[in-house]
Amino acid sequence: MNKTDKDLIPVQALLVPKPILYTGKILNWISPFLASRFAARMFLTPFSYEMPNREKPMYEKSKKELIRIKKINREVMVYHYGQSEKKILLVHGWSGSGTQLSKIADKLLENGYSTISFDAPAHGKSPGKRTILPHFLETIYYLEKHYGPFEAAIGHSLGGMSLLRTTKFGLNIKKLVIIGTANSITAVTQNFAKNLQLSQKVAQLLKSYFDNRYGEDLNNYSGAVSAAGIKIPTLVIHDKNDVDVHYSAAHEIIDALENGTLILTEKLGHRKILGDTNVISDVAKFILE
Repeated sequence: MNKTDKDLIPVQALLVPKPILYTGKILNWISPFLASRFAARMFLTPFSYEMPNREKPMYEKSKKELIRIKKINREVMVYHYGQSEKKILLVHGWSGSGTQLSKIADKLLENGYSTISFDAPAHGKSPGKRTILPHFLETIYYLEKHYGPFEAAIGHSLGGMSLLRTTKFGLNIKKLVIIGTANSITAVTQNFAKNLQLSQKVAQLLKSYFDNRYGEDLNNYSGAVSAAGIKIPTLVIHDKNDVDVHYSAAHEIIDALENGTLILTEKLGHRKILGDTNVISDVAKFILE
């Protein structure tokens, strides 16, 4: 499979092991309920991958620190990249890592900023097998308290959704950038079921399971819901060919923002967008303005 073909496949579908697909299909045929419980376990389990060469310089040059966040009882690897007191918080997406935004971090470094990023629990170099969205949120709050203040924050995919939520509820930053960020939690569960080749009935049961488990409608965490409470300048970047998160999510989020700017790209997808020179320049320009 060549690189172009891979860009047309959602990350989850690309990384999910075949035995998991087979198990899910069998359970889906036997009982959508059982399949939904299996899917719930997989939904909380990030898929690992080998660190790309483009991320290795940031990894090697960063000061790395494994910290414990008592509130969630998890250990998190933190990356300190650069020495400037003007700090930017970077937040990766699901199955990503703290070096995933390395090219953006390099550009910020050139312009006098340092970055703080992290491997969420069960991601990258952080221990664990499973994690949930609240772990991302609590890590962000912890990093602000112990390593902030931050001038701005940049998030990719689930990282963008996490930053929208935390910014609405107290993260003190001057500017926010989100890239390839989903809006609806319902859409996220539907896409997840689709990528595991499960039925939409399983997707409905999966969403209901999490709503019941956490005692609220998880759509309360959706991007546009959080965006409605944000007043700071926010840059929303999304690619029209993103097969992981449809770009309609960007329109839904931008419509809810009080001070939002939308940039739509083409032919970059969900992952390549993070290394595109034009996108990186747009992010740096927005931060520096």
